[in-house]
Amino acid sequence: MDKTAIGNRGEDAAAAYLERIGYCIEQRNWRCPIGEIDIIARDEEVLVLVEVKTRRTEKSGSAEEAVSLAKQRRLARLAAAYEASHARREAAIRFDVIAIRVIADDRALLRHYRSAFDVPSAP
Repeated sequence: MDKTAIGNRGEDAAAAYLERIGYCIEQRNWRCPIGEIDIIARDEEVLVLVEVKTRRTEKSGSAEEAVSLAKQRRLARLAAAYEASHARREAAIRFDVIAIRVIADDRALLRHYRSAFDVPSAP
């Protein structure tokens, strides 16, 4: 299975998991010129931007480690772009990370980090 297929399966699993725990998925793979948000969901009144990272191995580091400070800053810019494109200001936005470690073709470990980070300040 190639990297894109693994990533897509990870995002499908993450979306299904979020729905099972009560989140309402608003959009998947929202794109704009500066990047993409994997999953946009609601957890009650909070808009949640979810970054999904799926890995087959940890040779290059864990899935969680892939959400670097630079990636966090990009997600914060994407949140602002999403709000602007929808002509609204959200009362609360939260950033979650879902890390998935593939164990076998039909098994994976999923870790959900609620409020994984605050909006980082610009350098």
